[in-house]
Amino acid sequence: MVRFISYKLWTLLVLFILFNLGKENLLAQQLANRDTILSYAMIYNGDTIEAKTLVDINFYSRLTQAQRDNQAKWTRLRNAVYVTYPYARRAGMVINDINRKLVAISIEQERKNYIKTREKELRKEFTTPLTNLSIYQGKVLMKLINRETGNNCYEIIREYKGGLTAGLYQTIAFFFSTSLKQPYDKNGEDYEIEKIVQEVERLYGIRG
Repeated sequence: MVRFISYKLWTLLVLFILFNLGKENLLAQQLANRDTILSYAMIYNGDTIEAKTLVDINFYSRLTQAQRDNQAKWTRLRNAVYVTYPYARRAGMVINDINRKLVAISIEQERKNYIKTREKELRKEFTTPLTNLSIYQGKVLMKLINRETGNNCYEIIREYKGGLTAGLYQTIAFFFSTSLKQPYDKNGEDYEIEKIVQEVERLYGIRG
């Protein structure tokens, strides 16, 4: 009986050991499967080198005086374009329409009467808002009117009001350090204005 019990205990002990050894082997296999880390690599001069993407590091520094001046200049120009472009676009539509209508009017007095009528329309629509513009915004507006019509403001006034009136307005503009004859060069000195105008057109879905 003692031998039987001892044999039974021995059997249980052996089974217990084997069971735990099996668990340890399984755990070892699982750990073995996890001890391999996948990583990207590249071959450089015949050597395999681990490749990693480093975390971005942001560097900040104070703007120089020149950078602050350029930023202020750009902001001023951008604000002026946003303010004046709607007026320039509307004025351009009216002026282009006047030019199309004048082609069919050959009698000088009828042309003058028609121009005077449209002039009243422009005055009624633009007098109040345009008087609130600064001189700088007025300069930008003249640039944009040139962009919309293909003619500078001097040419427009001379066409509608005559050379004497155009010369008078040009003289007044001179005293404000500007010119009615200023051109619009979207690929040259007016490149920044053109970029801002395109920004406005994209924002409001306007097609040029």
